[in-house]
Amino acid sequence: MPEFITLTNFELTHFFLAIVILLAAAHYGGYLFQKYRMPKVIGEIVGGLVMGPTVLGYMFPNIYSWLFHAFDGEGKLLAILSWMGLILLMFISGFELRQTVNKGDKKIIGALIIGATAIPFVVGWLSPQYYDFSSVLGVKGNMAALTMVIAIAMAVTSIPVISRIFLDLKIIHTRFARIVLSTATIQDVLLWVALAIATGLVSSDSLTQSNIITTILITCSFFAVTLFVMPKLIRYTNTLRLNFLIKSSVAAYTLFICFLFAAIASILNVNIVFGAFLAGIVVGTLPEETFATVKTGIKDMSLAFFIPLYFAIVGLKLDLIHHLDISFFIGFLVFTTAFEAAGTLFAARLAKQDWLTSVNFAVAMNTRGGPGIVLATVAFDLGIINEMFFVTLVLIAIVTSLLAGSWFKYLLVHGKPLMS
Repeated sequence: MPEFITLTNFELTHFFLAIVILLAAAHYGGYLFQKYRMPKVIGEIVGGLVMGPTVLGYMFPNIYSWLFHAFDGEGKLLAILSWMGLILLMFISGFELRQTVNKGDKKIIGALIIGATAIPFVVGWLSPQYYDFSSVLGVKGNMAALTMVIAIAMAVTSIPVISRIFLDLKIIHTRFARIVLSTATIQDVLLWVALAIATGLVSSDSLTQSNIITTILITCSFFAVTLFVMPKLIRYTNTLRLNFLIKSSVAAYTLFICFLFAAIASILNVNIVFGAFLAGIVVGTLPEETFATVKTGIKDMSLAFFIPLYFAIVGLKLDLIHHLDISFFIGFLVFTTAFEAAGTLFAARLAKQDWLTSVNFAVAMNTRGGPGIVLATVAFDLGIINEMFFVTLVLIAIVTSLLAGSWFKYLLVHGKPLMS
């Protein structure tokens, strides 16, 4: 019989108190940012930042420790809630993309993948030859792995944050949003493979040619099967008499699909957030008369609880007091933003888009957000980067997300088009 972890009344009290405080901070921060025409999602992160070591931990360290370090397992419990929020955010973003990509979109997406991924990645890969990054090396001292992380950081785009911005501004159904998310999905698949190689560089046992080829094949196969086979298979299972789950509860069946895809992705070593995103796309192809109300309910509950908690916990992890180098942060921010924007502008213009549309794509693809934070966390935990670079990458993710949200809010307020 498996052993279940039991919590004392003291531990339960602190856990639920931490949830209440983080949820209140997230919604209050989101409300203030939205009130002043800034992205709600960044307000939620700032709410967590205020509750973390940067503000509360610095001003009232005893209260901070009492709230968020009351017992050993509290961080793990909060991490589970954080992952739930991220998975549901990706799931919602997936089923909001109900329209197919037309032939014209494919040409733009192809150009953007080259401009927003290949160009900045190559620049990032070559940059250690012209600038000494040894000051941000992690404890493993592996320069090759650090070079790969820098290249990924140059090109990464956040599907979760840009999705949330599109959701908040109610432009998730537009052609522009569809192109950005489709491009970012393909881009991040390539970059997660690159990250797997970077993590393999610090472990000689896993860095083999066969493992790299296997990772690429499994990832591509999972996406192909999910997008082209699973919609038909699920529509078929919906009609089976033995499908008691959908007969018992359509909502339970919908969430079952979400977590099933996430679980399969995890088993295959594909990032689970993309499994959830693809699950949402599959659910988006199912009959509206059966699933429309359920999708609305899942979206409302997720945006009220799980997703704000996810972003608040991201803010909670930041310590800007002890691990922020202002000059390095500004320099790396300008460096990454400039080349990502230049590559995207070049690709968009090559795809015959006007200047405003090209700038809009450049701003969207510069949104680092969640993947930027995940990249920083994985690289830091494996000893590839140090704490200063970790804080820099996370802060760049926040700043670029803030700039993107503000820019698209400005466009909508002034009646400017996303695409011509």
